[in-house]
Amino acid sequence: MSTSGAISTLWPLVLYFAAIIAIIGAILVSSFIIGERRKNRTPSVYESGMNPTGTTHLRLSVSYYLIAMFFLIFDLAAAFVFVWAVSLHEAGWTGYGAILLFIVILSAGFAYLWREGSLEVRPGDRP
Repeated sequence: MSTSGAISTLWPLVLYFAAIIAIIGAILVSSFIIGERRKNRTPSVYESGMNPTGTTHLRLSVSYYLIAMFFLIFDLAAAFVFVWAVSLHEAGWTGYGAILLFIVILSAGFAYLWREGSLEVRPGDRP
């Protein structure tokens, strides 16, 4: 392929990146022009800008975070299995073997967590 042929196939990508840079620049400039300016820049704990009432230090147990992490891991795994199911015919037997290996490893991890008792929330561990 000649140099002019390579450049002619890359111009949509260059145009796309230029459009992205222009949009980002327009958003930054418009937020600077339109945005609210405050002289008193006291930091706020919450994103809403409201002052907190009472104590803001809430102690949550580690099991709360572990359950959240396990949920995210298995939710992401479900998304992978769904994508595989959609492309089942294109993946063929190789894709079937790959998803079978993925499910076996995921199940082994789940069995390990269950056996270790990591999925159990004891009454004293609740947030």
